[in-house]
Amino acid sequence: MLSQLVGAVAGRNAFYYIAMVSILLVLALSANTAFADFPRVCRAVAQDGYLPHLFAERGRRLVYSYGIYVLAGLCAFLLILFGGVTDRLIPLYAVGAFLAFTLSQTGMVMHWQRAGGRKSRPSMLVNGLGAVATALTVAVVVVAKFAAGAWVTVVLIPAMIVLMVSVRRHYDRVAAETASSTPLDVSLLRPPLVVMPVRDWDKVAQKGLRYALNISPEVHVVHVDIGEDTEHLRRKWPALVEAPTKRAGLATPRLVVLTSPYRDVITPILEYVLDLERRHPNRQVAVLIPEMVEPHWYHYFLHNQRAQWLKALLLLKDGGIVSVKRRRRPHALARAAWSS
Repeated sequence: MLSQLVGAVAGRNAFYYIAMVSILLVLALSANTAFADFPRVCRAVAQDGYLPHLFAERGRRLVYSYGIYVLAGLCAFLLILFGGVTDRLIPLYAVGAFLAFTLSQTGMVMHWQRAGGRKSRPSMLVNGLGAVATALTVAVVVVAKFAAGAWVTVVLIPAMIVLMVSVRRHYDRVAAETASSTPLDVSLLRPPLVVMPVRDWDKVAQKGLRYALNISPEVHVVHVDIGEDTEHLRRKWPALVEAPTKRAGLATPRLVVLTSPYRDVITPILEYVLDLERRHPNRQVAVLIPEMVEPHWYHYFLHNQRAQWLKALLLLKDGGIVSVKRRRRPHALARAAWSS
């Protein structure tokens, strides 16, 4: 529309192109202002506890990345919701802008009222008239353009207020529940009971078991019998685990074989951990989960995700989790080892 207007008034001359470039720069600056200031507003609100604290953290590029991501997502959502027709976004802008003006003018009225004195009365009168004028404008736009899109702002603003109040209440509850002024209790400290699930004896299990023996003399190595590798593991256990630990004067890890008629691996391990916690209420039970770290992300699709499921369920059960990872060697080293 601006292009047609300038073209009709000034013609397609140098002034027309200067005007178009100027409009482009103004619009670009306006868009940049939103992406520069919205994250800062989110940071200030997050520092007061009304938004998640991650909005107050700087990203890798030393900007408030989460505020930028949220703003970009909201912009994309509105463009999709209104079919990419920016003219339909004008009612939203009008309601939001004039509501902000109303709140700021009302805040200044309250400021001058608290300040008191004769000098504050003219300023309070001016700000009061501004608040009334902008409030009337908001009411007119909402009534006239409600069906045209103003309803989004009318619904969204109260919803955001409720959400931010809920976030603040959550942080207050967490602070009240976790606050402590008592000294550290160091009585009855004992090493934890370590439970380490294994499928078979390999380098991943070996690294995990070494770590387990470092943190506790009581290690329960749990294997779920689903018809695979059980007898093989039983035969290798005395020579590969019991004999080396006895020679080193260490406590021998206990091999526990759990039955699972329905080939479910996760549930028997969870039940075993919960049973240990019931039988040893004064001991901490730590579940050590050995994992393989693949060199490429798509390699993880080639493995089952039992370790991830087990960790997620243990977190829901308030269980202690220790994850020991073994990184795979690069392909060149693996090929060399294979050829040898």
